[in-house]
Amino acid sequence: MMASPTPAAHLPSRRRRTAVRLGATAFGMAIGFAGLALLWPKTDLSLETRPLITPADLAKPPARPVTLLIIGLDGNRITDPLNRAAPSGPANADALVLVRVNPDAPTQALSLPPELAVALPGQRRPVALGRLYRLGGPALLGDAIAELVGLGTGQPDRYLVLSRTALRTLVDGLGGIEANAPRAMRYRDRAQGYSIDLQAGLQRLDGAQVEQLLRYRDPLRPQGSRSDDQQEVGRALLRAMLQPTRLAGLPTLVTGLRREVGTNLSQTETLSLLAGALSRREGVEFSTLPLSPVRPSHGSLRQLSPAATPPLWPPAQPVAAP
Repeated sequence: MMASPTPAAHLPSRRRRTAVRLGATAFGMAIGFAGLALLWPKTDLSLETRPLITPADLAKPPARPVTLLIIGLDGNRITDPLNRAAPSGPANADALVLVRVNPDAPTQALSLPPELAVALPGQRRPVALGRLYRLGGPALLGDAIAELVGLGTGQPDRYLVLSRTALRTLVDGLGGIEANAPRAMRYRDRAQGYSIDLQAGLQRLDGAQVEQLLRYRDPLRPQGSRSDDQQEVGRALLRAMLQPTRLAGLPTLVTGLRREVGTNLSQTETLSLLAGALSRREGVEFSTLPLSPVRPSHGSLRQLSPAATPPLWPPAQPVAAP
């Protein structure tokens, strides 16, 4: 059921019960490995000894469109019992992005606002979409997003949970990235013991600075600025990965990151998605959900625009016949 101009997007009780029952581990087993041969071709053993010169040398790209849900947490590590954010407690999803890697079309990315209000069966008040991770892990969150956006059966195909440590490790493993901070960013939170201090303009950022860029909220447009900065960092990461020396180090970097992430992607599948995304000259097509204006009566929760009509995300283009 699609969200409407009602106070929140309603999620069917059957889907919620199923999601909670499965949990994060069973979610990975149920959709992470079913139909594996249909998603990724068998590994070409010759790729393992071939020098990494182009993205195609990483692995064979997926044979059909694959949708990945990226969940950025507000915790330092995925195993930490408490986050270092507000509100304090178990980790929430602080950034949500659906990525679709299509062998015959540009890679697509849809930014989802964690503040989007959703109504769960049995609860009187709507909750933020990002809080569903705390309530039911990737299972509940993925199920809710699939219902909200109108994804097909079995989607998202995979999920990737990134802690803040994982983000910093990824950026530092690439030797930093060149990104543009659209404004000077300065913020200090004494309660969290965290500060943001970035100059405006194009600059090379290390992992800690990229974290600052992504965590900053422009007071005039908090959600819009975050979405813009996510796009800037996403494009910068892809540009960095395409550099020959960094491309050659991706398999090692992916291996080292596995202890800092939660995912139902195998090493081969991860490299396959990277090969598919990096091989497209068009880059990534970013989009966002249309939201209603901020209303003080709704607090920090946001609503979909009444003008939003399904599908909220263009469906995947079919794979061309060989």
